[in-house]
Amino acid sequence: MTERTVYEHLRKYAAELVPAEGVGYPEISHGQIVMMMSPVKRHELAARRLRRQLDDQVGRTNPGYIAETGPQVESVPLGIMRRPDLVVIPEASLEEEGENVDASEVLLVAEIVSRTNPENDYVGKMRDYPAMKIPHYLIIDPRTGTCHHHARPVGCGDQARYDKSRDYDFGEVITIGEWTVDSGEFLRYGASSS
Repeated sequence: MTERTVYEHLRKYAAELVPAEGVGYPEISHGQIVMMMSPVKRHELAARRLRRQLDDQVGRTNPGYIAETGPQVESVPLGIMRRPDLVVIPEASLEEEGENVDASEVLLVAEIVSRTNPENDYVGKMRDYPAMKIPHYLIIDPRTGTCHHHARPVGCGDQARYDKSRDYDFGEVITIGEWTVDSGEFLRYGASSS
C-alpha cells in the first residue's frame, strides 16, 4: 500500500470512530490514528481565553480571518490530520464543504498541554506542524506555567522544524507576529487536574 492509500484508509476509519466518554477526536500522524483524552476545565478555559484575546486582533490585522476552537487541520499530501485546541484561519474556510481545514490556510495553531499526554504536543505536533508549513505554533503548558512560541517552519517532511522559538512564563506578554497574548490569563493545573 502507498502512504496515500494508508492515509485514506485511516481517515475513513477515523471518521467512523465515535468518541467514547473521556476520549476526544481521532488524529492521524505518521500512519497512525492518535486518540486524545477529552480536556479538563482549565484546558478549555485557556483555549477560550486565548480565542477571546486573539479574535479581535486577528480580524484587524488579517481581515476575514478568525481565531477558532474545534476545526481539524489536514495536509492530504503529508497524510496528517490534527485537531489543534485553537487555529487562526479564514472564516470562509468554515463555509466550504468537507470536514477539515486545509493546513495551507492556517496562520497559527495553539495547543494547551494535557497532564496525561504532553509528548503529543511537544514531540508529535512539533514534528507535524512545521511539516505542514503552519507559520506559528503556540504551546501553553498549565503543568509548568510556561508558554512556547515557535515560528518560521523550515525543511520538509521528517526534517521540518521551526527556525525560531521563544519561551515565556505565565504572566508575560507573548508576541506572535502582530498579535499579543497576555499569558497571565492562563491558570496552572491544580493537584487534581488532568
